[in-house]
Amino acid sequence: MIFLRRRLPLLITMIAGLLFAGQYYVPHPASERMLTTATKWLQIIGGFALVLGVTSLFHQHAAKIRRKEAGWGYSAVLYAGMLGTIAVGLWANGKESIDGAMTAFGWIYNFMMVPLQGTMFAILAFFIASAAYRSFRARSREAAVLLVAAMIVMMGRVPLGEYLIPLSGDVSQWILNVLNASVRRAILIGVSLGAVALSFKIIFGVERSYLGGGKE
Repeated sequence: MIFLRRRLPLLITMIAGLLFAGQYYVPHPASERMLTTATKWLQIIGGFALVLGVTSLFHQHAAKIRRKEAGWGYSAVLYAGMLGTIAVGLWANGKESIDGAMTAFGWIYNFMMVPLQGTMFAILAFFIASAAYRSFRARSREAAVLLVAAMIVMMGRVPLGEYLIPLSGDVSQWILNVLNASVRRAILIGVSLGAVALSFKIIFGVERSYLGGGKE
């Protein structure tokens, strides 16, 4: 029982990890076919995972509606929206328009989904502005440099700023292409090294949290 629950998943993970890591260094038709087959299986598994996730979501909100917990009305709206969209999508074969005419599915997407997404990002703008206000306080020399650079970039990215300060656009572009690019590369290198280290830990069984029981 312990072998099936612990040892076997670790063994499968190690074999699959080493196999597909080595696949990138073996330019052979058999290796490419293996990757293509694995990609198709990942898509199939992803489809089942999507069904499982939607089922779990429905179950969770159904329990909330049944018990009349706080905010159960939002769960009812979620139910109605998801079921209605699924029904309309199936009826329209998932197409937004047919012969140039917008379908009900296209109407839902263009006049409900898109405005909701715009509203979500508009709300996020206030949180970003609040975080920027707290971060850009010139409490030290480094914070002052960050504040000045942020002001130059923001002024150079809007037409009004370029009109008031003609050189702000060129300076802003230089900051983004030179200073910011070098920092971004360093961060990406660090993230990549961290991903490689984590992959090795998972492949060799050091990291076992995905099994649900930590390292034990």
